[in-house]
Amino acid sequence: MPDQPAPATPMPGVLLCEADGPPVRTERDALDLIGDAWYHRAHLVAIPAGRLHEDFWRLSTRVAGEIIQKFANYRIKVAVIGDISEYVASSGALRDWVREANRGDELWFLPDLEALRARLPDEPAATNL
Repeated sequence: MPDQPAPATPMPGVLLCEADGPPVRTERDALDLIGDAWYHRAHLVAIPAGRLHEDFWRLSTRVAGEIIQKFANYRIKVAVIGDISEYVASSGALRDWVREANRGDELWFLPDLEALRARLPDEPAATNL
């Protein structure tokens, strides 16, 4: 049997979404993740940037606002994990939104899981999804 990669180190109260999962494009997709977070008693969902549909990064589509608002309605925090430099380089509005979001506590855009770990308090173990 080939070596299996070690699972990500759990993080307190966090639902870690796999990079190769279904794309997140609609409010329904957000609700699916919110349901998983509630089931696993997670207060934050970490979504790989690559799972977010291209429309998310074009603020004029309103996809990002609809998805993030859905999480806010259910009081579930969101961390987008990965390199988004290509997107912020092409949109001043997106760059400003990312900067403001990172100053708050409900939505973060972070380069990697280590940056997420640095922002989290110690709580019950995370769940991988």
